[in-house]
Amino acid sequence: MDYRQKILDEAAEMFRTYGIRAVTMDMLASRMSISKRTIYEVFRDKEELLKGVLKCMSEKQSAILQKYFGESENVIEAIFKMMDLMFENFRNMSSAFRLDMKRIKSELGDYPDMMKEIPYFSNNAEILNRGISEGVFREDIDVDMTSRLMLEMLKMSHDQGIFPHENVDFTDSVRSFYINFLRGISTSKGLELINMYDKKATSNQ
Repeated sequence: MDYRQKILDEAAEMFRTYGIRAVTMDMLASRMSISKRTIYEVFRDKEELLKGVLKCMSEKQSAILQKYFGESENVIEAIFKMMDLMFENFRNMSSAFRLDMKRIKSELGDYPDMMKEIPYFSNNAEILNRGISEGVFREDIDVDMTSRLMLEMLKMSHDQGIFPHENVDFTDSVRSFYINFLRGISTSKGLELINMYDKKATSNQ
């Protein structure tokens, strides 16, 4: 592992734990037992470091998702694995990190290229087309529009913007919402698979 990657990995862990705003270059240097100057030799400033962290997170998540997609017996199994990964990532993020990510997205006028590095799985058209070819999604769905809706739902899930927080398990609510959306575009074969994997996931909780 090269030195740049070590810095990115440590910064990612600190951002997820303490939040982006709370972590300083001094804190990162102290955690890694190196000088702050060493970090600045690799990253010009904290903004460049953050972009590197987000890009790294996105690439790692994308690689895992593609692995799931390639190894799963059918697209519904792949989707359930992807949801598990998404919610695991969510649980591993501190509330401070999630709030800071929302702040970044609200300031995209100042960070025009940062949105590209925020890790969402956006290749939903590939999922939908595979589902259609497998006979689990209806052939009459608008792939482009449905793909955009699926992406927006994932974005909203990270923002915690579609469900109230009080007395509601957020991940369970988003999971239920997402599964019900999938039911709406599924064939009878797809519904059988959704019910099977949903029951299996529930029994493993």
